[in-house]
Amino acid sequence: MQFKDIIGQHQAKQQLVEMIQHNRLSHALLFLGKEGNGSLQLAIALAQYITCEKANPNPNRNHRDATSSLFAVEPSPLRLTTHDSPTDSCGVCSSCIKAEKLVHPDIHFSYPVITKKSGSPPVSTDYISEWREFIKSYPYGNVYDWLQFIGAENKQGNITAQECNDIIRQLSLKSFESEYKILVLWMPEYLGNEGNKLLKLIEEPPPNTLFIFVAENESLILPTIVSRCQLIKIPALETSEVEEALITRNNTNTGTARQTASVSEGNYREALQLVQHAEDDWQSLLREWLNAILKTGPVAQTKWVEEVSSLGREKQKQFIRYFNHLLEQAIRYKLMREFIYLPDNEKDFANRLNRIADIAQQKAIIEELDKATYYIERNANAKILFHALTIKLYHIIQDKIVFLAN
Repeated sequence: MQFKDIIGQHQAKQQLVEMIQHNRLSHALLFLGKEGNGSLQLAIALAQYITCEKANPNPNRNHRDATSSLFAVEPSPLRLTTHDSPTDSCGVCSSCIKAEKLVHPDIHFSYPVITKKSGSPPVSTDYISEWREFIKSYPYGNVYDWLQFIGAENKQGNITAQECNDIIRQLSLKSFESEYKILVLWMPEYLGNEGNKLLKLIEEPPPNTLFIFVAENESLILPTIVSRCQLIKIPALETSEVEEALITRNNTNTGTARQTASVSEGNYREALQLVQHAEDDWQSLLREWLNAILKTGPVAQTKWVEEVSSLGREKQKQFIRYFNHLLEQAIRYKLMREFIYLPDNEKDFANRLNRIADIAQQKAIIEELDKATYYIERNANAKILFHALTIKLYHIIQDKIVFLAN
């Protein structure tokens, strides 16, 4: 994967290239950013760039000097150190072709997995074929997509102690073709305390070894790992970048792309999901829910909860995201008297929301919806969750009862 294949993130790409060209790259990097922003793709592209024979030629490829290093304080003679050097991998050399196919022998991957053979601790190499297919088919997929791809269903993925031992073994060997050995570890949040096994290796790595951790939630990573890494924050994509990608990569019509991009909050994975379910009538479902909360009562509420509970986790999350988006637009209109990329029927609905709840109430609802999304992602019982959410919303807006039907 080349940098040019990644949506947006121009500043992050430039930063990474300059760090390499000026030998300022730490031996352990932590890419931190929300899902759907391309963090994993940046890590893979960086690994390809480092191993590319043309972007970073090694004249002593067959006679490596163990003392030279990409991580040296002084510029290494084996690295390009001028601003005129390539800013992307070539994509055509032997190393790039292997890296593109995720088969380069010096680029290793680690990710959450489930037990494949009964009685045998799972390791990433058990799923390497599935991993290559997943990255090809779902380049912006999240960990839920990955676990469903390998048939985890409701099983929890893990990066096990056995996996840590395997990482130590792989990185202790000499590199096969490149000057460097690179580990891309996706979702270190799944390491748990087993990550302590890697601390010594990260602290005192073998020569020319690079760790790239790709994470979404810093608070779930062992602090001892975070403290040993150079933190690189990867921002959410710009709305315009998501819109352009939907049009050029997904052949989405301009109107749908613009509306979807404005809702996706810089998450390209979420944007693709929204486009896929663009025909779903979230507004009618939301209107039915609010009327059940504010007017028609417990029987209607129970019926609605039964309906939404049958949708599945992804659709439930999309529905909540849609409600959140309308609330944010309602708050924006109240404060700034303007909407962004909102159809007329949704403008009308957002104005109705302003009539049933003030800004403080709307913010409280958004907080509850965010919590609900968190619990949905962790396999909470949908019926219990949405019953509880219904009661909470009633208490937030109980003093303002308005009929929301057309």
